[in-house]
Amino acid sequence: MATLLLPGCSGDLSALDPAGPAAQSIARLWWIMLFGSIVLFSLVIGLFFCTLYLPRFGRTLSPSGWIIFGGLVLPIPILVALLIYAFLEGNRLLPEYKSDDSAIRIEARARQWMWEFYYLDFPGTPSTVNILHIPAQRPIDITAISEDVIHSFWVPRLGGKVDAIPGHVTKIRLKADQSGSFGGVCAEFCGPGHTTMHFAVIAHDPNEYPVILGNTAEPQ
Repeated sequence: MATLLLPGCSGDLSALDPAGPAAQSIARLWWIMLFGSIVLFSLVIGLFFCTLYLPRFGRTLSPSGWIIFGGLVLPIPILVALLIYAFLEGNRLLPEYKSDDSAIRIEARARQWMWEFYYLDFPGTPSTVNILHIPAQRPIDITAISEDVIHSFWVPRLGGKVDAIPGHVTKIRLKADQSGSFGGVCAEFCGPGHTTMHFAVIAHDPNEYPVILGNTAEPQ
């Protein structure tokens, strides 16, 4: 059964097939949440079968006792542990928690129904539409903005998603472990053309990246 299900966890838009540290954190959090839910489910089902097949099991507890111990005391330690872990992982994904002068700055400008990317550290480089070029093995700080409605920038294999909101500036940090091509989508319904609002992220060898952009200058 596992052999049949695992291929469904891979693919160009699979968050469970990470290709960067941020995506690895998200995938790890997903698996831990799944494990925690299995533990809680097993405890509840275990109590259910005990009441069915073990004589006099739990009869010393009043109905209010079952609510307190079964509904609160039993799940709360697991839920609190999962919540703390989720907050810790979430903080690691925020650019402001990571001081790194080597990060490449790129602006992702969204509008119905396309993405345009501006390479802020390479002045004179033309923008690209629906294709984002990044260097592999270097942190990328994406600034997402919108020119019309709310969109959402998401490259599942490289990191989480961030909303592009008119009048606001949001940021997300991505990093590709190696060269390759990764799919990106708008993850917020933005009108009849929403399903076509996708883009490609191409991670290049770091030494060849300026040449790929047509700009041999060092990043500023």
